[in-house]
Amino acid sequence: MEPLADCSLLPGEERIIDKDIIYICPFSGALKGKVFITNYRLYFKSADADPAVTLDVPLGAIGRVEKMGGASSRGENSYGLDITCKDMRNLRFALKQEGHSRRDIFDILFKYAFPLSHGLLLFAYLSQEKFEENGWSVYKPMEEFRRQGLPNDKWRVTFINANYELCDTYPTILVVPFKATEEDLRKVCTFRSRGRIPVLSWIHRENQAVICRCSQPLVGMSGKRNKDDERYLDLIREANGTAKLTIYDARPSVNAVANKALASCLLHCMLVSEVRTEEATGGGYEGDDAYQNAELVFLDIHNIHVMRESLKKLKDIVYPNVEESHWLSSLESTHWLEHIKLVISGAIQVADKISGGNSVVVHCSDGWDRTAQLTSLAMLMLDSHYRTLRGFQVLLEKEWIGFGHKFANRIGHGDKNHADQDRSPIFVQFIDCVWQMTKQFPTAFEFNERLLVTILDHLFSCRFGTFLYNCERARDTNELRSKTVSLWSLVNSDLSFYQNPFYTPESNRVLYPVASMRHLELWVTYYIRWNPRIRQQQQSPVEQRYIELLALRDEYLKKLEELQLSDSSPNSSHLSNSSTPNAASPTQHITHLHTPF
Repeated sequence: MEPLADCSLLPGEERIIDKDIIYICPFSGALKGKVFITNYRLYFKSADADPAVTLDVPLGAIGRVEKMGGASSRGENSYGLDITCKDMRNLRFALKQEGHSRRDIFDILFKYAFPLSHGLLLFAYLSQEKFEENGWSVYKPMEEFRRQGLPNDKWRVTFINANYELCDTYPTILVVPFKATEEDLRKVCTFRSRGRIPVLSWIHRENQAVICRCSQPLVGMSGKRNKDDERYLDLIREANGTAKLTIYDARPSVNAVANKALASCLLHCMLVSEVRTEEATGGGYEGDDAYQNAELVFLDIHNIHVMRESLKKLKDIVYPNVEESHWLSSLESTHWLEHIKLVISGAIQVADKISGGNSVVVHCSDGWDRTAQLTSLAMLMLDSHYRTLRGFQVLLEKEWIGFGHKFANRIGHGDKNHADQDRSPIFVQFIDCVWQMTKQFPTAFEFNERLLVTILDHLFSCRFGTFLYNCERARDTNELRSKTVSLWSLVNSDLSFYQNPFYTPESNRVLYPVASMRHLELWVTYYIRWNPRIRQQQQSPVEQRYIELLALRDEYLKKLEELQLSDSSPNSSHLSNSSTPNAASPTQHITHLHTPF
């Protein structure tokens, strides 16, 4: 086989097949070239276009492979393959119709794009990449809790879940009220969906208000009560003397939705039914009669199925062609930015309540989708540590990976079942919310947009182990940390690539983004990045000049240090003797050197 020009294979990556093919480019038309398939990627390079058109698609980003046309199909380029990707693009390839020319490439692509469906390993287990940094050491639960000032006289660390016996989707180390015994935890576990009891995610150092997360209570249609659960929530409230514990239920409320003038009766039924459906299946919410020292607030964030359909509509209007003539109405009809607004607005309410000294409990149905969005965004607003490069990694490891967001089910790593109803872009939506915050507070985050795009690319790629499996128990069973590489190994080996040059550390600043449709934008450089006709947002001249000035400053500092060293040598001792005693040393000046922006 010919070498993969312009494409270096990763350590552990092996070439499987290459084939002459026609890429039906939605922007440039039919392009003849060669496609290479490895156990990690699909790579295409055109033969006759100038400049050459290339595609480099991780197989993990492929969600669906279908045959296009048949042996008797008529029309040019009507026989080939249709590939639907998870990263907002679709690919179409045409082949010659004679001799079942697509059978071999279809079989190989289907096999390696969906390895788990064929008894094969994900590429992360085959990769031989080595990095200077070990990304698996980024998050150490006890270190993170100590950073927050835990444990203390109100909150204790428990290892009751060390063997995943209390809750198989929770991490092994949990923080719970000091007065709650292990037996209390077991009793509460029976009344919370999936055994996901309320546990501490974050504590405010000054006012000691806490963010706790959990799943819905199992009250059912009959309105069952559980005295242990009611007392446990009261212990959370009492820990910092909160008058009334606020429980944020991420789901749409029955009453609020019923009172809205809905445009569609079907949509009305779908939204109103969510909490009632939960009740019918044993779930529900905390009623006023049972939880008298708590107030319940519904945040009206819709479920995974609504979000999946919303992103699908967004893809329809941005790929392959942007709907120019009715762009604003088309974008509005997807409801994507409306959902982003609701998630950010909910997180603002959580952060504001904590800043006011009131503890909160956050849940949705099972506590691993909308709950993770709300707790992590609120913590990002409240705690500047999570706005640093390494702090953001800790936040993702803790609130998403550790607390069991179902990455395997939501993304479908290596699984051919593209129509699975568990698929949903919940994590993509969260990263979009983070991007919206970075746009509103351009100096508050140490990381740049490139980090966010890299995270989403490798959410799908299966190159790293970071986002594989649904929970820590599954990762332990599959020896993830010893057999795969962490995404943070890549990121932390070249931190400057992901740094925001405008970053200004502010330790006690709480960020309150504006959750208004007028202030939210479509993330063009992610959702429409595959369209060459949409001018990619280049680095701004101001940012470029700022980076140049920083480089110039570093150069001058280096020269100054060299002069200091030369001045301290024996040959220059007479110079130092002649200096005035009160003169400021070069080192003193260095501490004040900075480039203001």
